[in-house]
Amino acid sequence: MTGPLIQIRALEKTFVRRSVLQSLDVDIASDDRIALIGSNGAGKTTLIRCLLGHYRHKGDIILDGEKVSTHNRAMLQSIAFVPQLPPPLKMPVADLIKFACQSGKADKDKIWSIADQLGLELAILMSIPFNRLSGGQKQKLLISIALARPAKLLIFDEPSANLDPAARAAFLDLLAKHKDRAMLIASHRLEEIASLVNRVIEMDQGRIVLDDRISDRLKEGDRRLCTLSVAEHSEALAKTLAEWDFEASADQLSYKGQVAGGDMIRFLSTLSRYGGLLSDIQFENLTDGSVTKQTS
Repeated sequence: MTGPLIQIRALEKTFVRRSVLQSLDVDIASDDRIALIGSNGAGKTTLIRCLLGHYRHKGDIILDGEKVSTHNRAMLQSIAFVPQLPPPLKMPVADLIKFACQSGKADKDKIWSIADQLGLELAILMSIPFNRLSGGQKQKLLISIALARPAKLLIFDEPSANLDPAARAAFLDLLAKHKDRAMLIASHRLEEIASLVNRVIEMDQGRIVLDDRISDRLKEGDRRLCTLSVAEHSEALAKTLAEWDFEASADQLSYKGQVAGGDMIRFLSTLSRYGGLLSDIQFENLTDGSVTKQTS
């Protein structure tokens, strides 16, 4: 793994006395492809907005050696972002593409090529204001612009939410060709992006409750021993873990079981439904005995 592209230290964000991010500490390396998961309100979008310099906050975010701030936009050319909700831009599509090429250094030919792969017919849309496009058309255009930029970090907030099945498949294929860049993908469809990511970060109530690195070399036959603790007993979680052949402690506040490498993403996706209950998770590589992750 290379050195950190982004360093986040003691990051806090509060809205009207409500704490949304609580003292986050995390690094993102230039070869990290991260699935950012968690329930609505967990803090995922707020974290992304802080990374983009949209919000004032406590703590530090260092991007490529420079501190992110609301007044330091030039350095943010290193980031390409596709939001969950497209902005209400009234400019015609042609002007938006021109602006993206001039200010964001997007490659015009790449925009057209990627749009075509996503099934977006730009030629018939050039004079139409962006805000009059359909939700799917907006998403496809923003994805095309983002992937056509020479950004070091790609950030997507629920990127496939408005895409039809064919466009969703094309989008995932396009991301697979950009594994040379760091990615942060906030998505409820963890299994959908499983083949793209090598790290999963789960947030709950403004905290990181799970941060697991998944080796690109993880084989189907590899196994990890998982030990987890919960804040309180949950029949639903107990039943779910029993289906994974986990054994419960006498008080049913801790569980232990093995997870195959090929099932790791599916297991983490299952755990994400119970993020608010988890207090500690530990994975141990049964091949060499190393502890690969622990959170509390």
